[in-house]
Amino acid sequence: MQKVISHIILFLFCAATLQAQSTADGAVDKKLMLHEVVVTGTGTEHPLKDAPVQTEVISGKTLKNFAGKSVEDLLGMLTASFDFNEGDMGSQMQMNGLGNNYILILIDGKRIHGDVGGENDLGLIDPNNIERIEIVKGASSALYGSDAIAGVVNIITKKHHQQGIQLDNKTRVGSYGDLRQHNGIAFHSGKWSTYTNFQLQHTDGWQNTSVEAPALTEFLITDSRNKTVNRYTNWQLSERLTYAPFKDLEFYAEGSIYRKRIYRPSGKYPSTDVTTYDFVYQNASASAGAKWKLNQTDVLTFDLDWNRHAYYYHFTDTTLTDGYVNGRFTNYFPYFPSQEQLQSDQQRTMAHLKGVFQLPYQQRLSAGVEWRYDWLKAPLRVDGGKASDNTEALYVQDEWNALRSLNLTAGLRLNRNEQFGFRLTPKLSAMYRLGDAWRLRATWSQGFKTPTTKELHYCYVRQMSGTYLYLGNKSLTPQRSNYFSAGVEYTHNHLSVAVTAYHNRVKDMIALVTIPNYDAPKDLYMQYQPIKTRQYKNLEDAKTYGVDVSMRYTLSEFAFALNYSYLDTDANTYDTNHERLKHVTIDGMAHHKANFYATWNHPITPAYHLGIGIYGKMSSKRYYQINGNGKGYQIWKLATTHDITGKRHLSYSIEAGVDNVFNHVDRTDHGLHLGTTTPGTTLYASFAIRFSQGVKKTAKTPVIRNDENTD
Repeated sequence: MQKVISHIILFLFCAATLQAQSTADGAVDKKLMLHEVVVTGTGTEHPLKDAPVQTEVISGKTLKNFAGKSVEDLLGMLTASFDFNEGDMGSQMQMNGLGNNYILILIDGKRIHGDVGGENDLGLIDPNNIERIEIVKGASSALYGSDAIAGVVNIITKKHHQQGIQLDNKTRVGSYGDLRQHNGIAFHSGKWSTYTNFQLQHTDGWQNTSVEAPALTEFLITDSRNKTVNRYTNWQLSERLTYAPFKDLEFYAEGSIYRKRIYRPSGKYPSTDVTTYDFVYQNASASAGAKWKLNQTDVLTFDLDWNRHAYYYHFTDTTLTDGYVNGRFTNYFPYFPSQEQLQSDQQRTMAHLKGVFQLPYQQRLSAGVEWRYDWLKAPLRVDGGKASDNTEALYVQDEWNALRSLNLTAGLRLNRNEQFGFRLTPKLSAMYRLGDAWRLRATWSQGFKTPTTKELHYCYVRQMSGTYLYLGNKSLTPQRSNYFSAGVEYTHNHLSVAVTAYHNRVKDMIALVTIPNYDAPKDLYMQYQPIKTRQYKNLEDAKTYGVDVSMRYTLSEFAFALNYSYLDTDANTYDTNHERLKHVTIDGMAHHKANFYATWNHPITPAYHLGIGIYGKMSSKRYYQINGNGKGYQIWKLATTHDITGKRHLSYSIEAGVDNVFNHVDRTDHGLHLGTTTPGTTLYASFAIRFSQGVKKTAKTPVIRNDENTD
């Protein structure tokens, strides 16, 4: 197989050479001189090359060539900054040394809601409905508020501007019972447009080892039924309706429902793998808003959102457990098969009013006001059964082209939290153009994040290879950060190279820290007898620093990219027992990560287009405070795409490939940390059909945009 991969890379290189020769005398395809328009770094539109804030883009063409099955798959393989481990409660994600709680996930600029145990369920996002992904690293609290300390990931969804009707159907199957289904119906007529999207994801799961960690059990278990990734099924139905009564005014309303069930096998060892319930998640969302273009440069937008994420135990056997009867707590209440018990119900309501205005002297002003209300109901896990939080904010940002080659962007946000009061978070960035090819960028920004209702009030018991007790902490204080970065970017013809150094200093960082069992509340310790107790604590300080390097070479049919990320971290907490600072590890960090891809796309006939790609992801050892470190790994993928143009408004697409070509499997014992959860070499194939009838609307003012140049 290694020979096959080497031959494919050689073939792609030869194809690139021939393509370069075809552009005689160094002539550059003018399409490649255009740039994707990005919005995430400043909240306003900029060509990627001239974005004041360094922005990484995964383009639509790159996403299509890769043919990933999930958002975790896309981010994990196509960037060097991310690490993922699949978990029952969501995606265990890390970005440049900081975990889920510090990474803000947006869909079209709006926050995703689906946080359980500090993990985001990215299954809420249909990978087949993504136009592109924009990634901004570092604190962005001045613009986006809480959670944006490590960075922002903005998922830009596909928009359907074609008059008439469009129908999409895509079915993907793979090893281990993997099934991904996508259906879309878009209709546009006059002032009205609608888009209905359905997605389903299923896997049978897999088990890479049947051994439980000996250090965590009374005796060696070699026949555990615990799986590395459990069987699950989720589905989502969403709808978006837009109405444009006038050319410059648009209203929208949208909503979704989402269901997920995780099936947990039951073994014979009560302390490790006997399970009597599955996990069920029930999400819903509704939103409405408007966009009003006051003139060619000024815009007002308003958004109102409501989201719900509820998490239940779905019992598969008769179980005596804690419960609530008529609002009163009782021990050993019986639950019977198919009954469900609420674990947590999180709801969030947000309102956001924003304006963008062109000012004299080459200035563009963005200003907005936000209101956010979080509500948590967890009868068995929160004191009093409920908790809530309320936050308001005002922000302003000025983009000033002080000189023809210099852009200065300054922002300031005023937050008011009902529990922690007022806080200002500033931001300052600069970009200097040296000719047409070089860009110098520098950023300083502060981050601010209040403790979540879970970190303050939650109590969680994890039963696997022993009992672990996780505790909230009502004495937590807000987290603050200072982020510094400086980078240089060179872009000329088909080549783009960028180097960015960064330093993120987080004060009072909230992290799970192992504490003595006798420091746990006595009633909880007596009830659960945990082997370890972990509690959310404010660390004295936490630092991350590193360097990101990216190189991209693109021709009309060939694309090559190499990304590398170096990271180091340092964190300290105060040890009250010994009255000294104690060094702790930021869970999940790895010093070295890299990714690589090379793709070739070519029209074999007018009706048949072939794409071939090879992708690689590499990571060194991942470090953790307890339960061992995750092993380093290399994962390689071979992907092919086949696009066929049919008759009578029909088009077809076939995707086929091999994931984890060299069959890397991490067989670390259950209960210890893994480098990766992949099951080894897997195969996949998909078939898509699209019916499109109508004429695409053409904009009077063309948008500077080109996916091919952002591969």
